Amino acid sequence: MSRTPTIEIPRLDGERAVVTGASDGIGLGIAARLAAAGAELVLPVRNRAKGERAVERIERAAPGARVSLRDLDLAAIDSVAALGDTLNDEAVPISILVANAGVMTPPDRRTTSDGFELQFGANHLGHFALAAHVLPLLKAGRARVVTQISVAANSGRINWDDLQWESSYDGMGAYSQSKIAFGLFGLELDRRSRAGGWGLTSVLSHPGVAPTNLLAAQPELGRDQQTRGRRFIDALSRRGILFGTPETAGLPALYAATARDVEGGGFYGPRGLGHLGGAPAPQRLYSRLRDTASAARMWQVSEELTGVRFT
Repeated sequence: MSRTPTIEIPRLDGERAVVTGASDGIGLGIAARLAAAGAELVLPVRNRAKGERAVERIERAAPGARVSLRDLDLAAIDSVAALGDTLNDEAVPISILVANAGVMTPPDRRTTSDGFELQFGANHLGHFALAAHVLPLLKAGRARVVTQISVAANSGRINWDDLQWESSYDGMGAYSQSKIAFGLFGLELDRRSRAGGWGLTSVLSHPGVAPTNLLAAQPELGRDQQTRGRRFIDALSRRGILFGTPETAGLPALYAATARDVEGGGFYGPRGLGHLGGAPAPQRLYSRLRDTASAARMWQVSEELTGVRFT
C-alpha cells in the first residue's frame, strides 16, 4: 500500500463548504483541501482558539483561502439551532456539508447538555439537527452531504431498549451505536431527498484507521493519557504499515464530497487491506446499515429526541 495516496479535487470557486470537526486532525485536512480548491469555507467549532489556529494553518497552506469560523457545540441542541439561525440569516447556499466531528469512547458514561449519552448525542443527534436546520440552504446549493462514519459501524448494534446507555454503559458499544445511527441517517437522508425532490445528494464515508485525537489523551472526557491502541496505530502509521495518516484518512470524505461519479447513497473508504488505509474507493455497505426500516425508525426517534423536523 502506498503511504501517500492522493486525489484530484475539481475547482470549487463560488461554492460554500461547511466542515464540522475541522479544528484539527482529519477534519482540518479535509477543510484545507476544500479551501485550496477555491471553496468558501465555514468551520463551526466549539473551541475558538483551536479554530483560529486551524484558520491560520489553512491560510498558510492556501494563500487567499476564504475561511471563517462559527460557534458550534454539537453536544447542545440549542447551540446547533443557533448556528442554523446564523447560517440561514446569511442566506448563502451550502454546496458541501462534511459532517466529520465526533467523540470516541469516554471511559465513563457522559451526557450532553440535553441529557443524551455523549457519543449518541454529539456524533449523531447534533449532526442530525444541524442538517435539518440548514435544509433550505442544502436544497438551494443542491448540496453534497457527507456523513463521516467509522469502521466501528461494522460491529455492535443499535441498543433500541436503552439508546442512552443508562443501564449498562459500554464505551465502544455506545460509539458503534452512534456511528451506525449516523450512517442510517445519511442513507435515509438520500432516500428522502430523492422522494421529496430536495435536490441534495447524501453519501457516507469512513476514514479507515489513523492516529488522530479521537484516541488521544482528552482529560475533558476522563482520559488522561492516549490509549494503547493509539500508540500502536501511531507506530504503524509512521512506518507506512496498514494504517493511514491523518492526511490520507480524509481522502474518502473528500472524494465523496467532490468526485463527479459519486452517487447518492454511496459509501467510500480506503481500499487497502481491511479498508484501514489507502486511496479512496467504493465500499460494500455494512450489514448494520442495510435495513431501511431501522433507518426510518432512527429518523423518527431522532426527530422526537431533538425536536427538529426536516421541512
